[in-house]
Amino acid sequence: MSTPTSNSKRRRIPGAGENSPHGERPEPERTSVSQESGGERGLASLHRKFTAQLATPQLNYKVLMVVTACLTILGLVMVLSSSMVTSYASGSSVFGEFIKQAVVVFLGLVAMWVALRMRPETIRKYSPLLLGVAIVMLIMVLIPGVGIGGEEVGSNSWIRIGPVGVQPSEVAKLALAVWGAATVSYKARATQRLNSGLGAFLIVSAAIVALVFLQKDLGMAFSVCIVVAALIFFAGVSRRAITSVLGSVAVLGVFSITRQSFRGDRIKTWKDALTLNFSESTTQGAAYHSHQGILSLSDGGMFGVGLGQSRAKWFYLPEAKNDFIFAIVGEELGLLGAFFVVFLFGMLGWFGIRTALAQKDPFLRLLAATLTIGISVQAFFNMGYVVGLLPVTGIQLPLISAGGSSAIITLLSMGLLCNCARNEPETVSSMQHEGRPLIDRILMLPEPQGYKAGEQRRNERRETAYSYGEPVTRQRASAGRGSQDVRRERDRVEQSIRRVGGESRLRGYDGVRRQDLPPTATPKPIPRSRHRADEAGPPRARKTRRTIDNRHRRR
Repeated sequence: MSTPTSNSKRRRIPGAGENSPHGERPEPERTSVSQESGGERGLASLHRKFTAQLATPQLNYKVLMVVTACLTILGLVMVLSSSMVTSYASGSSVFGEFIKQAVVVFLGLVAMWVALRMRPETIRKYSPLLLGVAIVMLIMVLIPGVGIGGEEVGSNSWIRIGPVGVQPSEVAKLALAVWGAATVSYKARATQRLNSGLGAFLIVSAAIVALVFLQKDLGMAFSVCIVVAALIFFAGVSRRAITSVLGSVAVLGVFSITRQSFRGDRIKTWKDALTLNFSESTTQGAAYHSHQGILSLSDGGMFGVGLGQSRAKWFYLPEAKNDFIFAIVGEELGLLGAFFVVFLFGMLGWFGIRTALAQKDPFLRLLAATLTIGISVQAFFNMGYVVGLLPVTGIQLPLISAGGSSAIITLLSMGLLCNCARNEPETVSSMQHEGRPLIDRILMLPEPQGYKAGEQRRNERRETAYSYGEPVTRQRASAGRGSQDVRRERDRVEQSIRRVGGESRLRGYDGVRRQDLPPTATPKPIPRSRHRADEAGPPRARKTRRTIDNRHRRR
């Protein structure tokens, strides 16, 4: 009798094998093994369900729409809470700033709806026009009397259009992302060389960054450089090229910081905020914003002091509704509210990159990745300098901070990103077979069309009058009017004629009756009269055979 192994599933007979060293196992050990196997099965089941849920079509699109809605609503609530005191102090109603922001957000939602309805070909087609408008606006803001801002904000980067102030650098950032994705993806596919597409993009990017630097707006120059670096990275450029671009940006940043004294003070303030070692002189001077922001975050605790109950907005924290609105979020909503904002931007970054990776169209892939990185990095940089981890640069928190052009451009960018998610191959197939989701039916969005590789190039070739040489279907005098199969049959017949010693018939072959064709190499069967003639005598047989052969040849 063989000893049962540890993997044996036979039922153990009671009392058997008690004296054997391999007879039985302790009961507690068997229970723990079963518990571990059950736990592993549970984790494996959860992992399979989670993976299957992530592979669901339309998931990226729905998550991005939900994240945009949550950030927009939260931004309106926090603008109302943080601007009530300053609005009332300016002589208007406590809802004055909130009404302005609500109008701007409504215009941004209209722009987002338009971006959702546009087809990728239309976005690619009008990208040069958007870039031209952005460059013109950047030049206009440098004209004395047109650009506003001045020394009170440290930069001259706004244009007043009626009651609305427009920041051209925001428009330039979006235009550079859209036009750069269209240019790099198209030229890289047409020439199979990435350098040919990046040359024009780098020249235009350098010109736009230089124009933003001339406005003395280091924060927006940093945002534009983020867009450029993201597009270069996702285009597949080597690390050496990316490092050289980032090094050039760093040199320009250091040069700009040394030219302005208040930017040097910001570096010192960053060092104090990072170590939480503020001196008495700096807290009333250059470090006043950072010091008050950190105090607001510390007052919030875990659950916050309550919505609308912030004390920092009572003229303690400057720019409470703009650059340092994240401090008000942390004070009123606590650590949980601040973590919720971080979680929303993290979801935006993750599902935005998933959208880019799921694309088959190179233009949509580059556009989705660039827009995602541009919005996410700006958001985390803003939250980073509010908590003291990064130097203060003056960029806003997207969709949360109060601002006209920033809200409109960010919602337009989110509309383009959600449009990329709608045009994923799996999402297009799902909408075509299962129907559009509820949000699309409410917004009356058209059904997306599938991407066809090379469609743009084919359409351009149809519309362009190129000469491709002589068509292969043109009739030629030397080769006859027949097709290739007819010419091949003619050559075969000519070879057969040469083998039997006949004359070549080089004349028009097309349309010739079949009975007029020359004989082929395969001989016809000999008639019975020929066999009877062979059986006759020699003189008569030769004459008869000659007559029969002539008749047979004439047939």
